[in-house]
Amino acid sequence: MTSDASLAPAALDWSPALFLGDARMDDTHEEFVTLLNQLLATPPDQQLPLYREFIAHTVEHFAQEERWMLATGFSADNCHADEHATILETMQAVVQHSEQGDAELITRMAEALAEWFPLHATSKDAGLAQHLKNVGFDSGTETVVGAEVAKT
Repeated sequence: MTSDASLAPAALDWSPALFLGDARMDDTHEEFVTLLNQLLATPPDQQLPLYREFIAHTVEHFAQEERWMLATGFSADNCHADEHATILETMQAVVQHSEQGDAELITRMAEALAEWFPLHATSKDAGLAQHLKNVGFDSGTETVVGAEVAKT
């Protein structure tokens, strides 16, 4: 299948500027960018199933960061988590409108996310990554290095 690149919305480039130094966070962010770019490259009439997968990924992506915030004493009542909630609420609303026939809305949402994500990653997520490093949190095991963690 060929596509006319001049008609495709601009993709978000995964670049060194988006690396935050936490391997698991960086991997999750790269997956987010990959899925977002796949969505942008998909014809609007075929986007809804992929968009639902993208939402599922984003729900887990944000939940992961919020688990880390709670595990390390990062304020539970913070603008970072509030921003996640707003983004997810908007993403869910897009599903409802798309199901009602707005075939271009997913593309517009993906374009907005491509614009939003770099600033979010390099500000709020970078702050979280630095906090995790400062407290000795290992995102791979989701434990503070050297601390006993209760098994649940």
